[in-house]
Amino acid sequence: MTSAKSVQLDKIDRVILRELLADARISNQDLSERVGLSPSPCLRRLRRLEDEGVITGYTANLDEERIGLPVAVFMSVKLVRQIDSQLKVFEAEVMKYPEVVDCWLMTGENDYLLRILAPGLREYEHFLTSKLTKIPGIASIQSSVSLRRVKAAGANVIDVT
Repeated sequence: MTSAKSVQLDKIDRVILRELLADARISNQDLSERVGLSPSPCLRRLRRLEDEGVITGYTANLDEERIGLPVAVFMSVKLVRQIDSQLKVFEAEVMKYPEVVDCWLMTGENDYLLRILAPGLREYEHFLTSKLTKIPGIASIQSSVSLRRVKAAGANVIDVT
């Protein structure tokens, strides 16, 4: 497993990241005011954070229910054998399915943890039986249907102290 090199962040970098997590559409002018820098140095820091891979992109957070995907299912998948070739096959197949919005390779009893979004249980069942179970090398699947999200913080753990 490869690991990205950790980047040293000072307090100003952390404030920039915290502000972007709160509002990724903030203007550089507003960001520089909140950070306490003039716009040019603030923009240079922002570009450095992007260049160093700390900031990997900007996204919009969507209300999954309002876009017609109210059913969230967490699925644990165990492969017959956790060998490189089977991992690659499974991962390549999962990448094809937009229903799979998150997929993690895990330690422990199961090999993968997936989060699937669907318009309803019938559509989830169709995804499960017609797509996912057709992937070669799967030994077992365990599904848990989410009742409601309690917290969604993402990487909002930026400490500015």
